[in-house]
Amino acid sequence: MSLFSNDIEQCIEVLKKGGLILYPTDTVWGIGCDATNEQAVAKIYALKKRIASKSMIVLIAEEKELIKYVAQPNLQIFDYIKGVSKPTTVIYEGAIGVAKNLVNEDGTLAIRIVKDKFCEKLIQLFEKPIVSTSANLSTYPSPAIFPDIDTEIKNGVDYIVQHRQDDFNLAAPSAIIKWNKNGIPTIIRN
Repeated sequence: MSLFSNDIEQCIEVLKKGGLILYPTDTVWGIGCDATNEQAVAKIYALKKRIASKSMIVLIAEEKELIKYVAQPNLQIFDYIKGVSKPTTVIYEGAIGVAKNLVNEDGTLAIRIVKDKFCEKLIQLFEKPIVSTSANLSTYPSPAIFPDIDTEIKNGVDYIVQHRQDDFNLAAPSAIIKWNKNGIPTIIRN
């Protein structure tokens, strides 16, 4: 069995039990859990020492999954995303189908459709969205490579993915836009 496949299997086992994973995404290394499990989401907030009002990102594998987690998404977003090359997280109004503690007070939810093969395969086989938040303690910078991840984070998760630990290409967080129901995007982070 390949390292890639073994990591996928181990991650799914941990996610199903409400555990936390440390994994490479299409941007920076992330801490992840089942985005529909409120207790698992709470574990991430506790590990990062992050206030619960500060939102986290949800990863999905395909555009068609968006309708499961956003009430009445504006379909123009797909044209917008196709026009950008950088991984882009979109904040949508009308969040549904995820853990309550992932939804912002205003009912919005940040979602990114992943382009990374590992994340794509993991989400497809898990059959649920996965939380992704940078693998750092709150107020500390996001680690650009695996060796930069704090020991406290590594010790606080249930499984650490082996795939891409030796990738030393410096990663950057995604762009973030807010997509209003009227179809007007607001850039939050380039």
